Amino acid sequence: MTAREYIKKNANVPNALTLLRLLLVPVYVVLFVKGRKYAALLTFMVASFTDLLDGYIARKYNLITDFGKLMDPLADKVMVLTAMFSMVFGNRHIPGVIPLAAVLVLFAKEAYLMYGSYRLLKRGLVVHSQMSGKVAHCAFILGLVLSYFHDQLAEALPWLPVGIDVIIIWLAVAIALYAMVFYTRDSLQKLKEYEAAQPR
Repeated sequence: MTAREYIKKNANVPNALTLLRLLLVPVYVVLFVKGRKYAALLTFMVASFTDLLDGYIARKYNLITDFGKLMDPLADKVMVLTAMFSMVFGNRHIPGVIPLAAVLVLFAKEAYLMYGSYRLLKRGLVVHSQMSGKVAHCAFILGLVLSYFHDQLAEALPWLPVGIDVIIIWLAVAIALYAMVFYTRDSLQKLKEYEAAQPR
């Protein structure tokens, strides 16, 4: 397949939204580094919205492609991890409030899932995400958005031992690890079925 044929095959709205989400990552980083707190937050929220929109369009109009299967989750993970790391370290304008340990656990989990998805796709296999994985992703987004209002929330909820944003992030980590267990189980089952179907 030539490059032109590949582009033509994958040229659709969901994939364009996926690429837009990837392009928004450096925009977010620049805005965050410059201390433009709410502009960075808005960029993150727009990117998160494109995540919901491209999946809906792809399923409704049957525009699912191999490119989308690989790049859509990659774009999601890059955007969320970038935002997570930024809110760990912060800068002189935006305080870092997310625990580094939570981000490292998420990074390790995402690396594992991306490697597994790549290995499966090489065999033409796809393990669809669990509902628990989608819930975890939404929880990460919610926790990240709330982390931009960490101080205000701490003042409003002084009885909490840690910020509500941090609680939601750790809850999302727990749900994500739970989803990873089922992903591993389903992946091993599909690989077993695939190998059993191969000619001896």
